[in-house]
Order: sequence, then C-alpha cells, then structure tokens
Amino acid sequence: MPDRVLVAMSGGVDSSVAAARLVSAGYDVVGVTLHLWDYPDDGSVRGRCCAPEDIHDARRVADALKVPHYAFDRRELFEREVVAPFVEAYVGGVTPSPCVRCNRGVKMKELFVLADRLDARWVATGHYARVKRDGASSQLLRGRDSGKDQSYFLHVLGADRLARLLFPVGDSTKVEVRDEAIRLGLPGAHKGESQELCFVPTGRYDELVERRARDRVRPGPIVDEAGRTVGQHDGLFRFTVGQRKNLGVAVGHRAYVVRLDRETSTVHLGSSDALSAHGAIVEDVTLAAGVALPLATDVVIRYRAAPVKALVTALGEGRVEVRFEVPARAVVPGQVAVFYDEDVVLGGGTIVEALQSPTRPLDPMLRSRPGEVGCAS
Repeated sequence: MPDRVLVAMSGGVDSSVAAARLVSAGYDVVGVTLHLWDYPDDGSVRGRCCAPEDIHDARRVADALKVPHYAFDRRELFEREVVAPFVEAYVGGVTPSPCVRCNRGVKMKELFVLADRLDARWVATGHYARVKRDGASSQLLRGRDSGKDQSYFLHVLGADRLARLLFPVGDSTKVEVRDEAIRLGLPGAHKGESQELCFVPTGRYDELVERRARDRVRPGPIVDEAGRTVGQHDGLFRFTVGQRKNLGVAVGHRAYVVRLDRETSTVHLGSSDALSAHGAIVEDVTLAAGVALPLATDVVIRYRAAPVKALVTALGEGRVEVRFEVPARAVVPGQVAVFYDEDVVLGGGTIVEALQSPTRPLDPMLRSRPGEVGCAS
C-alpha cells in the first residue's frame, strides 16, 4: 500500500502542483484546506490567500486529481493565535511577523494533528523550501527559487516535523510550477498570487488595528533628533521603524522613524544613519538539531532581506545577542531574525531590541561550521 500524504491545499497554483506531483509519484494523497478567515461575499478580495473561493478552488483541483478533499474550520484558532497578537503588537509599537506565528501555531500544528487522525505518514505543502534527509537527521533548506524562498517563515520547525514534511515544489522555480499547472490543465492554473496578509486584504493594517483597538490607542508626540516636538500622532500603530513616507510632519529634510517608545507613546525621527544597528537582542529562539552557540552565521533580519554576517551568543532563557560584522539597516522589533549556513536554516527568533553601540569584530576562531564551537544552549 502506498504511503498516505496529507497535502495542504490552498486553492493556489503552488499547492495544486504539489498535490499533482505527489499523485504522479504514487502517493495516497488526501487534500486538506484550513478555513482560517472570512471576507465579505462581494468578490472584492478575489485572489487573496484564504479568500472565499479558495476552498472551492482546492476542491476543484482535488476532483481533477481524483483525490479526496476535506475542509476544516480553524477560524477561532487563527483569530486567537495570529490576528489578536498582530493587533496587540501594533498597538504597542511593534511590527509583527504574523506568517511565522501562523505556520507555528496554526497551519503546521493543525496539519500534523489532522495527518495523525487521517493515518497519513507525510504532510506536504506548497512552500518554496526543501528538506535534506541524512539517515535519521533532517535539515530545513532554502527553496531553489531565491525570489520565492519561504524557509524564513518555517525556521521554527523541529526535527520531528521535518522528518515527516514534503515540499514538492521546493526544487522548482515559480515559473516552472506555473507552466506545469497550465500544462496539466489544473483548475486555477492562471490564478494570481497573494500579495497581502490574508486578514488584511487591502494592505491597510492601520485600519484593522484602529477598528479593533480603538479604546486602547494612545496619541503622543513626534520628535526630531534633538528631542523637539514636531508634530502629534494618534497611535504608534501607524508607524514602523524605517518608515519615511506618511509621517504627517515636515522637518525640512529627509527623516525616518528610528524608534517607537511604547512607554511615552513617542515617535522618534532621525536621519538614515540613525537606522543603522550593530546588533540585536532576539528572544523565543529555536535552534536546529546539532547547532551550538556561540555561532558565526548569516542572519536575515526580515523577509527577503539580504543576509548579514553575525555572531550569535547565548544570553539565557531563549534569548541571544546577535552582533553584526557590519551595521545593518532598520532592525525592527517584532520582526524575525533567521540564522543560515548558506542554504541551511540553523534557527531563529523574534527581534526585541536593536543594539546601537559598536561591537567588536567577529572572532576569527568562531568562523567555523555550526556546532563545532561552544556548547549547546
């Protein structure tokens, strides 16, 4: 009997091709769609991730592939684990990374629970990432298409889950996947890509936060580099570190948001140079099996950012200090820092503080492969 695999089917091109490839490879495929969010039934958000037609589109693909398909309502879980924390973060002047929370606390968590209920050995998704297996060891790798790589959002996956995960499109480019969907005649082969968060289809995060947290939003001052008040704002949630446009003030020169002070509800402006940080404090850190600290590594401080070389040292209780070899721009609290050794994901965590003071150069003795220096944290 062939191995059973649960395939997360979003109704999009990537997961559809993933399912088709697994059917072709002889797996016993079961399609699953998680119902996470609702939209107005007016057609205004077609093409968005989790839009109303997605369950229908996923079922059409499953029918075309002649595999069973099930939809499961996880809206309450999604609200609790993703949407509510997203709003709280913005109210507190933090810019969150909700897709990481979703993969950790909703999608992957629920997919494995459902896989066990459906007696599926494997779980597969349409993510652009790869898993390298060497005996009992499994490692998460970047997807081959660097422009679509989604390993950043999956860094929290432990070895036990990686051992059961399949990423059928991870070795392909988006162009190849799209062409294959068209060649196979899969429903939705020409469907557009999701560009915004599924629960903020307009891209206006501030409108969502204002609607949900109006009674907790605090106004405050906007100050320049010298501490002079140059304006007022009606909530920190309208700003993020590194922002230059839509500041609501004119200071006579190009200015950026360089810091958001939650305690005083103050927006601090400064020059481009003030955005440079020499390091970061990162918490809620997970490390891949066999990775030890201290660690010289490449760090990606936000999705699709270029990696920077850094030294990661343990602070205790899941916190680390990341010291950059050269200053990095716009280190944003709430975003995720992910550690890489070329294509291999070594771990990561959430940025809670940017470090402005200069740091020592990296110790040449720490320029070794992960796990060869120091002790495990």
